[in-house]
Amino acid sequence: MNGDRQRSLEAVRSFRGRGLHTGVEATATFRPAPVDSGVAFVRTDLPGEPRIPVRPQSALHHVGEKRRTTLSHEGVEVQTVEHVLACVAGLGIDNLVIELDGPEVPEPEDGSAQALAAALLDAGIVEQDAPRRYFRIILPARIERGDVSLCGFPHDGLRVSYTLQYDNPLIGTQHLSLDVTPETFVKEIAPARTFALYEEVSRLQELGLIKGGSLKNAVVVKGSEILSEEPLRFRDEFVRHKILDLLGDLFLLGRPLLGNVTAVRSGHATNQQFVKKLWEDGEGPGFYESLRGRQHFDIRSVTRIMPHRYPLLLVDRILHLEERERVVGLKNVTINEPFFQGHFPGHPVMPAVLIIEAMAQVGGVLLLHSVDDPEGKLVYFMGIDRAKFRRPVTPGDQLIFDLRLVRLKSRICKMAGKCLVDGQLVAEADLLSSIVDG
Repeated sequence: MNGDRQRSLEAVRSFRGRGLHTGVEATATFRPAPVDSGVAFVRTDLPGEPRIPVRPQSALHHVGEKRRTTLSHEGVEVQTVEHVLACVAGLGIDNLVIELDGPEVPEPEDGSAQALAAALLDAGIVEQDAPRRYFRIILPARIERGDVSLCGFPHDGLRVSYTLQYDNPLIGTQHLSLDVTPETFVKEIAPARTFALYEEVSRLQELGLIKGGSLKNAVVVKGSEILSEEPLRFRDEFVRHKILDLLGDLFLLGRPLLGNVTAVRSGHATNQQFVKKLWEDGEGPGFYESLRGRQHFDIRSVTRIMPHRYPLLLVDRILHLEERERVVGLKNVTINEPFFQGHFPGHPVMPAVLIIEAMAQVGGVLLLHSVDDPEGKLVYFMGIDRAKFRRPVTPGDQLIFDLRLVRLKSRICKMAGKCLVDGQLVAEADLLSSIVDG
């Protein structure tokens, strides 16, 4: 996966239709986006054309909402994003702008994601000059809500398994596992249509939902009978559509996922709760807590990679390293640090410049680990941008540094770093460095 490049569109394409739940007609316009910008919706029908980024924080306000996935940012919403985000995930698109002139993503006439995927493919998917930035499942994750469960495990790719159980003679129990690639998505998942039980329809209408629903754009099941105009496209079309929804909800992470996800009877509400769990385990305090006691490189390995020595070696241990992508390191701050003699007598505070230096050294381990003959190389600072310091660092603090490689071109690299103490952010900065011969 390390050789993968980010992808966006080559051209602009549009898709028009009605929202499944609001019934409002809208046009979705797909536009190319630059590297590292991610996926975002833009509400062109509102003043200022507000932007809604696809990220966990945009969805967490709506965890628990059923029958659709909604994103919001600064009071602006976009509804029913799951099918178009499933296409983004399934086709391997990293950077994209989706302009909408209405409150809800338009639904294809047949209730599947086929037409949305076709519009994106027609625009052309092109590689960009930057490595893909994955969200990796590093530690096993699980949530359970009664008879509903979702599990995630580390995996070098994206594999999804879903078990569907309905007390209905036509649907019954269905199970499907597959590795998600653009080819399998287009052939096996995108054609699967939205479905509902006949007895659910009136209740959904009472809730103000499915105003744009019909027997053309949904599979409606009554007993062992299909009421819709078109017969089933797959014998197990129901579980395939559940996988479609799950893929869209998993992309709420904002980046392509690497992992093996197993779901039993999950829907949008539990899918979003699982995304929250993954995000907290992989990006939030839970992730750093899980690393306590772990050791990717001990101090002897660090000194074999880094040229620094006392009193300017400011890395004690590397806890986690994803090659050419991410590194997490640790520095224990004690009263014996030589800089406390003068900064400040009677009020010891770690100099901010040394916090940045320690952050850069942790990033240097990531960079030098990615090159041949690291003992013969040095990492030179070239620039520091957007440095912020949230609170003082004092003796007894344990600093956790988390750096991500944003860009590596030739021997010039950019990293985004942050420093935490007890899960709280104390400093952050963007670092520009160069690898040179020692």
